[in-house]
Amino acid sequence: MPGRNKASCSCPDLPSGQQVGEGGRDAKGRPFQEESEEEGGDRRAKPNVGDPDVVKSPSDPKQYRYIKLQNGLCVLLISDLNNMDTAPSVVSSEGEDSDESEDASDEDDDSGAEIEDDKEADDDDDYDEDDDGGDDEDLHDPDDSELEELAEKEETRKRGCTEKQSAAALCVAVGSFSDPEDLPGLAHFLEHMVFMGSLKYPDENGFDAFLKKHGGSDNASTDCERTVFQFDVQRKYFKEALDRWAQFFIHPLMIRDAIDREVEAVDSEYQLARPSDANRKEMLFGSLARPGHPMKKFFWGNAETLKHEPKMNNIDTYTRLRDFWQRYYSAHYMTLVVQSKETLDTLEKWVTEIFSAIPNNGLPRPSFGHLTQPFDTPEFHKLYRVVPVRKVHSLSITWALPPQDQHYRVKPLHYISWLVGHEGKGSVLSFLRKKFWALALYGGNGETGFEQNSTYSIFSISVTLTDEGYKHFCEVAHVVFQYLKMLQKRGPDKRIWEEIQKIEANEFHYQEQTDPVDYVESLCENMQLFQKEDFLTGDQLLFEYKPDVIADALNQLCPQRANLVLLSAANEGKCHLKERWFGTQYSEEDIDKYWSDLWASDFQLNEDLHLPEENKYIATDFALKAPDCPESEYPVKILSTQQGCLWYRKDDKFKIPKAYIRFHLISPLIQQSAENVVLFDTFVNILTHNLAEPAYEADVAQLEYKLVAGEHGLVIRVKGFNHKLPESKDFLNYVVQKLQFFPLPHPCPVQFRVVDLPSTHLLCKVKALNKGDANSEVTVYYQSGARSLREYTLMELLVMHMEEPCFDFLRTKQTLGYHVYPTCRNTSGILGFSVTVATQATKYNSELVDKKIEDFLSFFEEKIKHLTEEAFSTQVTALIKLKECEDSHLGEEVDRNWNEVVTQQYLFDRLAREIEALKSLTKADLVDWFQAHRGSESKVLSVHVVGFGKHEGDSEVPAVSDVQNSSCGEIPQLTFLPPSSLMTNTTSIKDIKAYTSALNVLPYHKILK
Repeated sequence: MPGRNKASCSCPDLPSGQQVGEGGRDAKGRPFQEESEEEGGDRRAKPNVGDPDVVKSPSDPKQYRYIKLQNGLCVLLISDLNNMDTAPSVVSSEGEDSDESEDASDEDDDSGAEIEDDKEADDDDDYDEDDDGGDDEDLHDPDDSELEELAEKEETRKRGCTEKQSAAALCVAVGSFSDPEDLPGLAHFLEHMVFMGSLKYPDENGFDAFLKKHGGSDNASTDCERTVFQFDVQRKYFKEALDRWAQFFIHPLMIRDAIDREVEAVDSEYQLARPSDANRKEMLFGSLARPGHPMKKFFWGNAETLKHEPKMNNIDTYTRLRDFWQRYYSAHYMTLVVQSKETLDTLEKWVTEIFSAIPNNGLPRPSFGHLTQPFDTPEFHKLYRVVPVRKVHSLSITWALPPQDQHYRVKPLHYISWLVGHEGKGSVLSFLRKKFWALALYGGNGETGFEQNSTYSIFSISVTLTDEGYKHFCEVAHVVFQYLKMLQKRGPDKRIWEEIQKIEANEFHYQEQTDPVDYVESLCENMQLFQKEDFLTGDQLLFEYKPDVIADALNQLCPQRANLVLLSAANEGKCHLKERWFGTQYSEEDIDKYWSDLWASDFQLNEDLHLPEENKYIATDFALKAPDCPESEYPVKILSTQQGCLWYRKDDKFKIPKAYIRFHLISPLIQQSAENVVLFDTFVNILTHNLAEPAYEADVAQLEYKLVAGEHGLVIRVKGFNHKLPESKDFLNYVVQKLQFFPLPHPCPVQFRVVDLPSTHLLCKVKALNKGDANSEVTVYYQSGARSLREYTLMELLVMHMEEPCFDFLRTKQTLGYHVYPTCRNTSGILGFSVTVATQATKYNSELVDKKIEDFLSFFEEKIKHLTEEAFSTQVTALIKLKECEDSHLGEEVDRNWNEVVTQQYLFDRLAREIEALKSLTKADLVDWFQAHRGSESKVLSVHVVGFGKHEGDSEVPAVSDVQNSSCGEIPQLTFLPPSSLMTNTTSIKDIKAYTSALNVLPYHKILK
C-alpha cells in the first residue's frame, strides 16, 4: 500500500507575511502578489521564486512554495516550468523495477488497512500487453499516461516542448479510526460519496466525465488516520478541474438516492478484498487489539454495516454521513499539493481563490495517541495457524512497538529491516536457503496505517517457507531470534547506518521524475507527518545517527513479545475459529513449551549469522559520460551478428549518471510444450535464487538486476549508476557461464499466432476455483483482427470515449460491481476491445451482467452517433496530449523503446505516427468503426468466471469462512457451465483446447503501418 500513516504533526507555521487571506489577499489585505517586506521585492520581480526552507534534490528542477490559507489549509505549490535542458529531472527511488518476484512475499498487492478506491478502474490491466514477450511488468503499452516527448518537426525535439499532466492531491487527517461504533466503514463510505456531485456542479458523474474528456483520471483512498484524494488532467483544464474538485470539500451533495446505490459499490469492493490473504491477515491481526482500540473496527464497510443494520436500528446513514463530513472534513487539518507548468504566483492565486471556501469548524483534529500498547495482551503473544486462500506456506513474526514516527530522522526500523532483510553472506535468508527451508524473507514496516499510526508501530518478519520449512517452522523462528539477539548484543553499527544513509542520499540526489499524480499524493501525506524543510526528504533520507534510539527499538524485538502467524493450506481441518468479517479460518495456541522455555533462556547464538561486510558497490563518481556518438532521438543498431544485435541510445535528455541495460535471450524450446514453459520458469527461479547472495550487495546499492522468464526467452535487466556499472560484468559473465549460447538455426518468432474467432457469439463459462468465493468476473471481447496503425489509434480513441459512460452506466447507475472498465486489446498484433465487470454471485447472475454490458453497448452506440464535432475533437486532442506527454524519467523512455526491441517491431517513433493518424480521424470514422464490430458478422467472446451465490443456483453456499482453495495437493480442474435461458443464442465452449484446435489460426501480424 502506498499510503504512509505515521502520527501527524500539525501544519508548520509560516514566516510572517506568508499567511494568505480570503479573496486573493494576504493577512494585511494586500493583493496576494504583494509579498511581505521580507521577500516582496524579489518575488514581484520573479513570480516563480520558491521557498528556500523546502529542501529538495539538487537534480530537481521544480520550484516549491508553502502557504497557509486563512481557513487553515496548508498548501504546497509546485511549479514545473523549468525544462530539462536547465537541470536533470526528478523522483521516485523505486524507478521502474518495483515489481518483485512471485515468491518475494506471501502478501497480496491489495493489502488493505488503507482502502484504495479505483474510481475509474485505471488499473494496470486496462491495456492488454499480450505481445510483450512476457516481460509485462516492465513494459508499457503506448497507452500509458506518461509518454515519449515527440513532435512532427525537427525543432520541436527541444526539451520542454511538451508537458506533463497537471495534478493535485488533498489529504484529510481523518480515517477509519474515527468510524462510529454503530456505522463501521463510514469514513470509507464518505470518501466515495463526496465525489458524487456538488452544489456548484450537481451532475453525479460530472467530475469524472470532465477528467475523461480531457485525458485525466482520479482516485482516492482511506487509511486508518488519513483519507487522500488525487487527480490529474491536461494543464489547459487544470484550473477548472481544481474548481470542480474543490467543491467536494466545500459543498458536496451526497443525495439520498446516490447513497443507496454507492453502498453497493462499497460492498462490491469489500467482496473483492475478501479473497486477499494480506487483507485477511490484517483483519485477524486487528481483532487481537485491546477492547476499545480502533484497530478492532471493521474499516471496509459493506451493505450489512452501512445499509441493512442501520435500517434495522433506525439509524439515518444520510444524516450521519453529513455529520461526519461537517465534523472531520475541516480545512485546518487538510493538506493540499498542486503541481503544474504555471508560475508559483499563478498557482497561489488559483488555490487562494478556489480553496479558501473550504470550511474550518475550529474543532480539534481526531487524536488516538493516548491509546498506547494496544497489543500488550496475552492473546497477542501466541501462535496462530491460518488457512490461506493461496497455496503458500509462510511464517510471520510480528512485534507491536510504541509509535516510531518521531524518530523519522534516525529511521531505526529502516536500519533493522535493512539487516534482517539482507540476503548476502551471514544473513538469515542465506542460512535458511542453505537449509532448503525458505524461499524469501521480508522484514520491516510498510508505513501503511495498519503498520504505523499514532498508537503503535509494527515490526514484522515474514518468511516464505518451503514444504520442509513448514515442518520446521519453530527452527525457522529460532534462527530469526538468534539473528536479532546477535544484533542486540553487538549494538547499532555506525558503518552500516552510514552505508544506508549514503545509498539513500545517492538515490535522492539523482532521483528521477515521477508521475505528477503519484508525486502529489505522496507529498500531501508527507505534509501531515514532517516539518516543512523535510516535506520532500522526510520519508527518504537518514539524517541523524542515534544509537540509543536504534538500540531501544532493537531490544524490544524479543521472542516473548512476538506474535507468530503460520499460514498454510496444510492447516485446513485444524482451524476451528473464524474471523468475523473476512471469515478467515484460524486456530490459537500457546507456543510449544520446549521452544518457549528455550526462547525465555539465554540461548546460544548461531555462528553462521553475522553482519554484512562493507559494501563495495556504493557509487561515488557521478560524472556524466562524454558523448561518444552522434545525437539520436531513437535507439540505433550498433552491432549485428549471428548471435544477435545490440541497440544503443545515449541519454541527452535526463542527464543523470545512470544506465539501463537489457537482454532478450530467445529460445524456440520454451513454447514447444506446457512442460517446457514450467521447466523454464523453474530454471529462472533457481537461477535467481543462486544469484541472490552474490548479487545482493550490488542490488541494494542501486546496481540492480532482474531475471524474467519471458514467453519467448530469458530477459535480463540491469540498471545502476555509471560508476559501478562495470561491476555488472561479473554478474553477466556468471550468467554466460551458466548458459550456452548458440545462433538460432531459424528465426524464432516472438509472438503467438492467434485463433480467428467465428462470426458468432461464443460463451465460455466456468466456475470459480475458490469454493465459497462470491466474486464473479464477466468479460465481453470483440475481436477485430490484423489491423493497421491507424485502426489501432481508432480503437484507442473508441475505448477512451467508452470509459466514462461505461463506468457511469454499469457501476454508478446499475451498481453491478466495483471494477468496471473497457479495454483496448492488442493480442500479438490482433486488435480487439472488451468490457469487464467484476460482480458477486450473491447479487447478480453472470449472464444478466453480460446482458447489461450489451445494453450499455447499445446505449453507447446511440451516444456516439449523436456526438458533437466539438466533443469528438476534444477527445482526439486529449489522446494526442497523452501521447505527447514528456517522459517522467529515463526508465519510462527505456521501457517504451525496449518494448519495440523485445517484440522485434523497432517502430521507435510509434507515438509520432499514432499522433499523425489521430489527426486524420473523423467522427464518422469512429461511428463506422464501432458499428462494424457490432453487426451480424461480429466476432464476440464472453468469458464468465462464476462465483458462488444464490444467483448462480448455489442453494448451499459455503460460509464466508470457506473462501479457501482446494486441498494443498489437489490440481484444480475447470468446471464448465452450460448457458441458461438468458444466453441460449450463444455457442457454448465446454473444452477450450478442443474448440480452439478446430479454428483457423491467423498469420503473425505486427502493427507497423
